Amino acid sequence: MNDDVAQVLELERARLRSLVEWDMSVAERIHADDYELITPAGQTHTKATYLGDVASKRLEYLHFAPDTSIAVRASPDLIVLRYLARIRLSVGVADEVELLAWHTDHYEKRDGTWTAVWSQATEIQV
Repeated sequence: MNDDVAQVLELERARLRSLVEWDMSVAERIHADDYELITPAGQTHTKATYLGDVASKRLEYLHFAPDTSIAVRASPDLIVLRYLARIRLSVGVADEVELLAWHTDHYEKRDGTWTAVWSQATEIQV
């Protein structure tokens, strides 16, 4: 495993922890300004919308972690991660929801720093 891949894997772990632990300074640092998330429901969220929902606890992650090993595709300025994630969350005033989802994250190296630019989650119906 090269140093860039190891660094991005650690960033991904830190990103997930920051969302669950409500550590918005870490989350802000890891997500690019032009970050976009495609949710399991197919909605697109910008960084501002997504992290704003997390900060206000309209979207509250109670658990968000890989349930499988993390597959990696890497080139010099782009690293893509894919894994099955176990997610437990509360949305607004709704009850807790637990789901399994294939999660894909794209990290780009910008000015020598790796940053999350795209994420997509696809729920697995069991």
